[in-house]
Amino acid sequence: MRATFLLVVLAGACALADARPTGQPAAALQITAVDGITVGHHTLTERPTGCTVVLAEAGAVGSVEVLGGAPGTIETDLLAPENLVDQVHGVFMAGGSAFGLDVAGGVRRYLSEKKVGFEFGGAYVPIVPGAIIFDLPVGGRPDIRPGADCGYAAAKAASAGAVAEGNVGAGAGATVGKFLGRGRAMKGGVGSAALRLPSGLVVGALATVNASGSIIDPATGRVVAGVRTADGTGLEDVRGIIRGERLPQSPAPENTTVVIVATNARLTKAQANAVAKMAQAGLARAVLPVYTLADGDTVFVLATGTWSGDVDVSGIGALAAEAVSDAILRGVRAATGIPGYPAARDIARR
Repeated sequence: MRATFLLVVLAGACALADARPTGQPAAALQITAVDGITVGHHTLTERPTGCTVVLAEAGAVGSVEVLGGAPGTIETDLLAPENLVDQVHGVFMAGGSAFGLDVAGGVRRYLSEKKVGFEFGGAYVPIVPGAIIFDLPVGGRPDIRPGADCGYAAAKAASAGAVAEGNVGAGAGATVGKFLGRGRAMKGGVGSAALRLPSGLVVGALATVNASGSIIDPATGRVVAGVRTADGTGLEDVRGIIRGERLPQSPAPENTTVVIVATNARLTKAQANAVAKMAQAGLARAVLPVYTLADGDTVFVLATGTWSGDVDVSGIGALAAEAVSDAILRGVRAATGIPGYPAARDIARR
């Protein structure tokens, strides 16, 4: 039964991969297809930066897997399978480097005002882990960064509707392709995707793409966005660089792809952690190189448990990896260029 389920998942994933768009993102399922999940962005106007919040106000089993060498996170230890707390009420992604971790306070304040969280004596303590990207050099105003007010605004704006993609929220200042220097980089962004099986199982992902590496379409093997050629009009052969045709620079720790995966399956913390590990394969397919010492690549998993079907963790993990790579591609395809950082759509027209 489980083997059959996994084969069906993988066959469906292959069919979906063949149908992935090569131009602008088309309408598709997004992470909000998971019941109980809402998403909100807040984008600052003073420079390109902001935050993105995923809420699970009814609570969700949470886990995380961090494989990058330069993570910036908060409240991730409590998500370890052996630790006590097993309910998460929100997860955030933010620009601003370590300053962006202040976003957590605003999300907590919003949820506690709505009486969401662990109740004690009439008060409520929401559990809100999160992670940040380094976008301080973008826009020339490193003193502008998201804080608690940004988190509150994003949480207040959260809805179960269509998720805005590209230069919004945490993706406003995201860039990719920096391992030959920031002068060769391109615009990253936020993207979301989801897969739904006929059984009703849904697995979705929301990604903030700010990688030092280039973004690869797994279906074609082609570079979508990343390190540009010296004249800025084309894309470098990232595999040739890695194989030693030229010596890549060691990028500064100014990167990180952060992903939030959500599913309506009923998972334990240990099972959610297994899904997070498998979901990291989606980054490995779509980002090259990935998990460098200059990236804080992090995948969170939220399981709302609203679907009562039989759980096959391997099948859910396979779906999660597909959703993650799809979300990463959508993030760079939806992005629009800003001064110094053209977008994938700009390069494609030349």
